[in-house]
Amino acid sequence: MSKSETKEQILKKIIETVDKQIEASKQAVSAAKESRDNESKCSAGDKYEVGRTMVQLELEKSRVLLNKSLKLKNELTQLDLKRKHERVNSGSLVITNQGNYFISIGVGKIEIENRLYYAISLASPIGEKLYGKSKGETLSFQGKEIEILEIL
Repeated sequence: MSKSETKEQILKKIIETVDKQIEASKQAVSAAKESRDNESKCSAGDKYEVGRTMVQLELEKSRVLLNKSLKLKNELTQLDLKRKHERVNSGSLVITNQGNYFISIGVGKIEIENRLYYAISLASPIGEKLYGKSKGETLSFQGKEIEILEIL
């Protein structure tokens, strides 16, 4: 598999993860709406108000998570995987002596053809250290010397 195909496979797995989050959030919003509607039909008094408030808070929380996941997916669709990276930036696949990092959003470990990659954001501690670095540069992270072997 070529390096560009590897990047595409990593991005595909990240998008699958985000799509699952979107679907779960949509289901949570739907369940909270249904619960709210049922609460208003069969409750009365102070107990009704407390129950309705709790359901409304759950609904808002689910909507926030849904919006966050939709924004993340939008960010992913903006990545240009064909762009050649001289320095680490969004969309870079960074091969180091200590691990392989795909700079996008933070979803953690992804395995492609028995090789581990870490999907990280530039806002993560390691992402901040890697940002702007070039092939051959080294950095120190958590007591380890990391050398950038390749940027794709």
